[in-house]
Amino acid sequence: MSTTDDNTNDVSPEEAEETTEETPEESSQPDYDSSGDEEECHCSGPGLPILFFIIGFVAMLIFGWFIFPEFLYCKIKQPIDFNHVLHMEEVDKGCESCHFFREDGTFAGVPKNAQCIKCHAEVQGDDPDELEFVEKYISNGVEVPWLSYSRQPDCVFFSHAAHVKLANMDCAECHGPMGESTSLKVYEKNWLSQYSRDIWGKSVLNMLNMKQHTWERMKMYDCAVCHMEKTGRETSVQTAKDGCFVCHK
Repeated sequence: MSTTDDNTNDVSPEEAEETTEETPEESSQPDYDSSGDEEECHCSGPGLPILFFIIGFVAMLIFGWFIFPEFLYCKIKQPIDFNHVLHMEEVDKGCESCHFFREDGTFAGVPKNAQCIKCHAEVQGDDPDELEFVEKYISNGVEVPWLSYSRQPDCVFFSHAAHVKLANMDCAECHGPMGESTSLKVYEKNWLSQYSRDIWGKSVLNMLNMKQHTWERMKMYDCAVCHMEKTGRETSVQTAKDGCFVCHK
């Protein structure tokens, strides 16, 4: 065996360990495999603000569309209840038997005691609302303070004759199937405007200017759309130039 081989075999374990240690250049390079902190910080940083924005946006929509309206409107019961189905069976002309046009063409609107007293001069049956109606209102000559679901601002002019007589529109197109109701629905009044919630609509679709039925809202937008559909024009006289006076006096 040569001398060179002997020297190689005589290397101690400590000397062999020193020869395998990394050089300063090799040890200064970052070990991405062991930590990965830099990559994790780079990727997850923008994600949290976006997540918080989405959560806040969804919460805002839920509050604005479902929770806030419940605080904006108060629910009020009508002075007495009314059964449309029962009365429709007793009259001859349907809705016009109680909601009629006067001789001058104006619309009478909600019936007065003068129309009701013909049948309710005395208590009919044992219904508590019937008893209250006769004793509190008819006998004392006091009109029932009915809450109108479709009352518009004073500056708005609406002709029932033009729509019912000339356009042959059915009452249900704007008021819904009221003749099929056996009880009056709760009146919801806006604390700010003092108008009925039926004017603005109640569903999320109504807030997006969409509706499933023609009677779900009574805003100016709905009137304009209806007039455009019935006339086949791109605009209506109500929304055309100088046409505001047609509905707003």
